[in-house]
Amino acid sequence: MPKKILKGKVISDKNKKTIIVLVERKYQHPFLKKIVKSKKKYHVHDEKNNFKIGDTVQIEESKAYSKYKKFKVLEEIR
Repeated sequence: MPKKILKGKVISDKNKKTIIVLVERKYQHPFLKKIVKSKKKYHVHDEKNNFKIGDTVQIEESKAYSKYKKFKVLEEIR
């Protein structure tokens, strides 16, 4: 099964080797046929602490680094 690849914005970089990324997605509600926005926060492994608040990054599902960290950073999107 392929790994999930998501795009989001860094909203916190306070922890060592960890960033929190906010991923927004839009989808059509199955019954109401209305466009709905949903947001989700992901704890992401950042080995070298390269990314700061406001950066747009691409993240990939990976092995579990801790209880919450199950994603790693692929690259920064400019």
